[in-house]
Amino acid sequence: MTQPLFPQMAHALFAGLAPDIAVKEIGAGRLPSCFAVDDLAIGSIKLAALEIAAATGASSVTLDKRLSQLWFDMTLRPNGWRIPSAWDDLAGVYQTCDGWIRLHTNAPHHRAAALNLLKCPPTKSAVSSAVKTWEKDTLEQAIVTARGAAASMRSMSDWRAHPQGQAVAQEPLISWQSSEIDAPKIDLKGLRILDLTRVLAGPVATRCLAGFGAEVLRIDPPDWEEPGLVPDISIGKRRAALDLKAAKDRSVFEHLLRRADMLIHGYRPDALVRLGYGPEERLALNPYLMDISLNAYGWTGPWANRRGFDSLVQMSCGIAHEGMQRAGGNRPNPLPVQALDHATGYIIAAAAAHAIRLRRDRGKIMSAQVSLARVGHLLTSGGSHHEMAGDIIAEDRYYLPEATVWGPAHRIKFPFEIDASGPNYPYQAGPLRMDPAVWA
Repeated sequence: MTQPLFPQMAHALFAGLAPDIAVKEIGAGRLPSCFAVDDLAIGSIKLAALEIAAATGASSVTLDKRLSQLWFDMTLRPNGWRIPSAWDDLAGVYQTCDGWIRLHTNAPHHRAAALNLLKCPPTKSAVSSAVKTWEKDTLEQAIVTARGAAASMRSMSDWRAHPQGQAVAQEPLISWQSSEIDAPKIDLKGLRILDLTRVLAGPVATRCLAGFGAEVLRIDPPDWEEPGLVPDISIGKRRAALDLKAAKDRSVFEHLLRRADMLIHGYRPDALVRLGYGPEERLALNPYLMDISLNAYGWTGPWANRRGFDSLVQMSCGIAHEGMQRAGGNRPNPLPVQALDHATGYIIAAAAAHAIRLRRDRGKIMSAQVSLARVGHLLTSGGSHHEMAGDIIAEDRYYLPEATVWGPAHRIKFPFEIDASGPNYPYQAGPLRMDPAVWA
């Protein structure tokens, strides 16, 4: 059965070009949210499945709706070892003198920015006391100005009236750009994807694409870590380190970019420009490059360059406030999963496969832009009338054994099969920066 959010996503991608793929849907379940998170999970994963099927010449898709919901959360369960928490000990929501704010302190420089501004010891209680002396919007702006990451809680009506909320509402779900150059045909199998993404939408996308034939090379700076997420999202990819501020590493990066088929990146819109790799420079290095980019708060409006993450966007766009109101609570109540990240990831995977198909069939070079905030707008535009009953518990029968670099584990079965086959990952999950920065 077609999900309510699926037609909007499909229209944004297909524009009347939807492939004739037979779809069988099985399974059922609910996620506990007042928003249609179930439909967002099923619809975005279904979109990716359809486009990957079309890009690989397949004729059928089997989609498990319950597994789709479960894949919007952590999928890996270690056996005899432990995955660290995905959250820093100071990250979370705090009460201000006039409302609530969420601090995102997972990155050391974001943590330092908040602590330097609050002038308090690095403890939860000290931060809580310091935050209570601030107005929420004033503190949000001060942290952002200090190059930190934070978001005050707004209602849905506040966000609709906000200049950034208005800008996002006018953006397409996927913004497409087309090059006039004729390009050689290409397939998903063996497609070289240079992956410049982190936490979490981009890694979800490249994990999916790696399972269906793409050669994914993830590049991280020498000091970046995300130990709470890497075991879950690193499967299928090779992972290397480059410092794009160092001349030697820049030369290596440019060589990789010249030989890449696709670049997927999640840097803020001005970040690659400041590194000397803006759109014109990338085009000069590789005129056949398919470019897919994502950001947090949209591509137009005053916050287009703002740092952001799923949890922050949920605070900004009214999701956490609406959840609080619907639950009758007195503190922010976000979605039960990082749904904006995961949905955006599968929309990126679908856009990538769609771009491959258009290049194969028409010789067109297509690039795309997506954002967490626009996916949030898609979710909230349907209202918040859904019951909050459901769960995110994966039963033991859903898990399959998997080897990782850290040791044995079990992973939830993948939510879709294409022509009766699921993903085939060429590399085990493992730490960042363990591979050379070369194409295999």
